[in-house]
Order: sequence, then structure tokens, then C-alpha cells
Amino acid sequence: MSQSTDRTAALPIEPRGPLDVTVRVPGSKSITNRALICAALARGESHLYGGLESEDTEVMRGALTALGIHLDSQHDPWLVGGRGGELLGPPAPLYTANSGTTARFVTAAACLADGPVVVDGGPRMRERPISDLVDALSALGARAHVEGENGCPPVVLEGGGLSGGEIEIDASRSSQYVSAVLMAAPYAQYDVTLRFVDDVIVSRPYIDLTIDVMKAFGAEVAWLDGPGREALSVRAGAHYGPRHYHIEPDASAATYPFCAAAIAGGRVRIENIPDRSHQSDFGILGLLERMGCQVTRDGSSVTVEGPENGLKSLGEVDMNHMSDAALTYAVLCLFADGPTTITNVAHIRIKETDRLAALETELKRLGARAEATESSLRIQPGPLHGAQIETYDDHRMAMAFSLAGLRVPGVIIKDPNCVVKTWPDYFEVLKHL
Repeated sequence: MSQSTDRTAALPIEPRGPLDVTVRVPGSKSITNRALICAALARGESHLYGGLESEDTEVMRGALTALGIHLDSQHDPWLVGGRGGELLGPPAPLYTANSGTTARFVTAAACLADGPVVVDGGPRMRERPISDLVDALSALGARAHVEGENGCPPVVLEGGGLSGGEIEIDASRSSQYVSAVLMAAPYAQYDVTLRFVDDVIVSRPYIDLTIDVMKAFGAEVAWLDGPGREALSVRAGAHYGPRHYHIEPDASAATYPFCAAAIAGGRVRIENIPDRSHQSDFGILGLLERMGCQVTRDGSSVTVEGPENGLKSLGEVDMNHMSDAALTYAVLCLFADGPTTITNVAHIRIKETDRLAALETELKRLGARAEATESSLRIQPGPLHGAQIETYDDHRMAMAFSLAGLRVPGVIIKDPNCVVKTWPDYFEVLKHL
């Protein structure tokens, strides 16, 4: 894994523009970690093309290896030797660092192990709740309990499998709980039906993304229409099979170069973007168009060209379904012609950091007015100036705020190497825009 910057360093961002560049974006983290789980539970060898090489996926591969999966990721494609849902109980706790997808997905998969499994993480992961997931797994017959404080890791899974059945799951804080249960569900003894507490589901497109990957590996999963209530059904026994699977570019990563064109002017082009994708952060393209940018699709490539007459404020924008892009969009709104309120994003308070609080603090540090509520953020552009930006060990804070430095002299990103979590070479790419 490439590491282009020193974790102890602070990195000045050089203003520039207009841009004219084609950027290669790494593979989707969300899809990579879902495909790794499905391939590991399949029986036989899968080939994963275009997998993301990053800290998050390295942590996932390490956890799966500890559960008995043979994995060769030295070259593209990665080779994953699945065990048909028969995982091994490891002698030591599985360390998930600060990877939410790894912690949640592996917790569910570890219910299928032949012995006890402990899932743990770094200091921030021990502050990120997981009890809603463990409660759902327990309702499906798993022997599991949370050992950490306030419903947070470590988690102990006794192994032995899942019974199945119909349950309610609380999906109000994270869609990853739903995705985790779904991916393990084909190996339950009986069919699994999930209903949702108070019919609330955050970041639903990420659940649809999970369903896409599961179906590609042979699972039978579908949304059910009920009397005023939605539900999901997974057929037990419809196990995953080995596949040659191609991973598309990461939509969350793509938001940074696309918004770079909007901020610095000029154009940025990204290739190999599918016409139809359940990666919800590609929704940033529609917002950019409404703000005055020109968005052009030519085959599988998408080009964003900055506006000629400045960025228009869209007023109020609900970003519940593209919450990772909310950080990029918040920085973009510094350069709009009026205030913006990002709404319905309470769940980003339990990410790598409390992202609403962090955004409020760092936007103010650049000279804007910003006010966070429990679930929203209002941004009032103002005269901007340089500042040292705290990144809170959060890769998306570092990448998003670097974009401000394309227009504002004196922006310095502290702890730039936190981007190894999802895009190790990000600052090298930014340097050569």
C-alpha cells in the first residue's frame, strides 16, 4: 500500500486552475469490501478485478485471512478462496482498526465460524455503536454479545451459525447493520426477513449496493412490499458461488476531482463510470449541474466543467443518501453565491469522527459561518482565508478540505496521511492536477 505523505507532517495546498485533466479513481471501497465477504463465503475461488488497495480493505483482508480464507491480493485480479460459509474461529481477536464496513460485516460473517470470534477495533471504533447489529443477529439465533461500553466493540461471537426467521432491525443509525445481516443470511438455517424499526432506513442506496453484489454472487434477495411497510427477504440455502467480478470506480472518491473542477475551474474527466450505479455519491453530479457546472457523459467517461459565472447556491439539500459526499459538498458550498443547508445527516456523527461537529469547526476556521444541528449543517460563505485544517484522523475531512486550497492561499492539511484509509495516493493525484 502506497503512502505518499508523512503522518506527522502538515501539507500546504497550492492554489491552481483552471484544470484540464483525466483522473484515475481507485476502485470502490464499498463494493470491494462487500465482494470480499461474498467471495469468502462462496465455495471455490473468485477473481476480483479492480479491488481497492487501501487501509480499509487491507484490514478486511486480514480479518478474512484470520477466519481461514486463502487470499492472494498481490496482483490484479485478487484471488479469494471461499470456504462455503464454513469459517474458522481465530485464536486472537480480529482487529478492524477504524473500518466500519469491516467491523460490521465481519461481525455478521463471524456468526458462521466453528468457534468463538472476538471483533475489536481502534479507539474511535470503540466509540462507534454496534449493538443494533448484535441485537439483530441475536434475534436470528446467533450467540453474540457486546463487551464494550455504550454498545460499542469489542463484540464476542460464539459461532455455530444463524437460525433465520423474521426480525426487526434498527437501521436508523447505519445501513451497514442491514448490509451485514443480509450478506450472512444465505447461510442461515431458514429464510431471513428483515423489517425496520419505525420504517426508518438511512443511506438506503448502500443496501441496494449490497443486494447488487449478493445477486452477482448467486444469492436470492429482494425487497418485499407490505401494507405500509418495506421488508427484505433472503432465501436460505441460495449460497454464493465463485465469480469473476469487476469492481467499479469509487463514487465517494470521484466527488473530490469532480468538485475540484467546480472550485478551481476548467474540466476534470473520470473514466469507467457505469451508466447505472447504486453508488449513491454519484448523485453529486446532479447537484453540480444544478449549481451551474457542465456535466458531460461520453460512453463510460464523465467530464465536469466548472461554471463560467460562479456556483449557485441550492438552498437546502437533503444528503441522507449520499452522506460521504456531504463533506465534499460542504467545502464546495464555501464558493457558492449564497447559504446552503445540508439536511438529514445525523448519522455522520458516528463515522470516523463526529463529522457534523468537525465540519462546523473547520469551515469556521477558513472564515465561513457554519452552524451544525443534530442532523444538519448550515453554511454561509464569507471572506475566506488560509488556515491549518485539523483532520481528526478522518480521510474524508483531509480530502474534502484540500479542495478549498485550490482557490484559497494558505490552506494546510494536518495529518495528510490519514487518506491511506481509502485513497493512499490522493495527495499525489491532487498535486498533479
